[in-house]
Amino acid sequence: MRKLDVFDTTLRDGEQSAGVNLHGSEKLEIAIQLERFGVDIMEAGFPASSPGDFKAVQEIASRIKDCSVAGLARATKSDIDAAWDALRHAALPRLHLFIATSPIHMEHKLRKSPDEVVDTAVDCVRYAASLFPVVQWSAEDATRSDWDFLVRIISKVIDAGAKVINLPDTVGYTTPSEYVRLFEYIRANVPNLGDVKLSAHCHDDLGLAVANSLAVIQAGVEQIEGTINGIGERAGNAALEEILVALAIRKDVYGRSTRTQLTETALTSKLVAKLTGMAVPANKAVVGNNAFAHESGIHQDGVLKNALTYEIIRPEMVGLHSNRMVLGKHSGRHAFKEKCEELNLQLGEQQFNRLFAAFKTLTETKKEITDDDILALVLESSIEDHKYDLEFLHVSYGLNETTAAMGVRGPSGGIQREAATGNGSVEAIFNCLDRVVDGPVQLVDYRIQSTTGGGDALAEVYVKVAYHERVVTGRGVHSDVLSASARAFLDAINRVLIKERLDDVQLAVSAQA
Repeated sequence: MRKLDVFDTTLRDGEQSAGVNLHGSEKLEIAIQLERFGVDIMEAGFPASSPGDFKAVQEIASRIKDCSVAGLARATKSDIDAAWDALRHAALPRLHLFIATSPIHMEHKLRKSPDEVVDTAVDCVRYAASLFPVVQWSAEDATRSDWDFLVRIISKVIDAGAKVINLPDTVGYTTPSEYVRLFEYIRANVPNLGDVKLSAHCHDDLGLAVANSLAVIQAGVEQIEGTINGIGERAGNAALEEILVALAIRKDVYGRSTRTQLTETALTSKLVAKLTGMAVPANKAVVGNNAFAHESGIHQDGVLKNALTYEIIRPEMVGLHSNRMVLGKHSGRHAFKEKCEELNLQLGEQQFNRLFAAFKTLTETKKEITDDDILALVLESSIEDHKYDLEFLHVSYGLNETTAAMGVRGPSGGIQREAATGNGSVEAIFNCLDRVVDGPVQLVDYRIQSTTGGGDALAEVYVKVAYHERVVTGRGVHSDVLSASARAFLDAINRVLIKERLDDVQLAVSAQA
């Protein structure tokens, strides 16, 4: 079977999902898991967009050795320079350079003529090729572009040094047959395509991203792009896990192989969902909670007799297994470290010590410690840079209102004590925290889930708040739902403040320059 390159853009296009704001340490955790998953290329971010993203891309580039690390750049030399500075020490650096090519984008966004767009693209590709061993060039909004104009500009950027040509369906507009015809037209009319690889990148605005991707894979594209769980701007990107499992199950149709390790699928999906705060729908293909659930009596009878009657995907293929109690209050550091290594958790000494202490605390209230519990704890302990920390929380219930009292350690190191009332305990907590932080805060969304079943399960709370003209997601984990809620709120505020501090650093550097 022919090899298909897998380009993952969870850390770039996926992070552009509304309200998602990953810390550098969180991006690194996902990058390490993507490397284990076996993607060929991971797009680590957009280095020129912020100091935080630059630093995260730089760290990922220095740590990842078994796949190519790419950075995004607009068609400007300053973006290209920033990407090279972040990626120069990567084992296999790649630049992903893009410019819009559709009439509506060129006229209204770029305000450039087609000739100017061609000249800009050629100049930037030529410059990038002098730095990077691989330059991937993307025609933004390719599916609404004039095909003959695409032939013209692709021919010229290939001459300038582009080795991968990506034709993205940027706004999720195309259909499978139309997308196939576009690639066929490019192959037939670009004279210097030679060994240059063609890549497809689909968005899901019409719910066709996976179908479009599979159609052009069957038609012969050499690289496919997407995100874990299909996250991304608007309706998201093509879900890589769905594409990869489809290729494996229907290899008789597609005849393509990848180097991905499908047994890492469930863990990769779960990690991305937890860190981004974007829950996977229960009925989501491949990784949803109901993907292997059978309630109908007829289905249950068939599966018990032969799983293939209703399960075309075996759960073990994607790494699903039941939770098992492997650790408890008598487990020591050695056993706990072995379990962390089994889960592929990359922990420094300080983080391991914090995690082990949190684990021991949890064993005082929870008898059975599962893999999901440990993952929840490690994600909770991964962020060291906090402005606000919860010191204590008391909630009391009255006939008509609830009162929350708490102490929060602020940026100055002192503890601020506040109290507030609300119609319920969560509202009282948020009203109290609104008094602690600097400036008004609006709660946009609130979601709670448990890590496992049982009355002693850890609570995971995700909130989305609007603060200082930013909308961000915060996460809190605790055995107590109310404590988890308070921690989630503070986590969101901390993410905004850390982002603002990095922006201030960028402004200071720009001023000095």
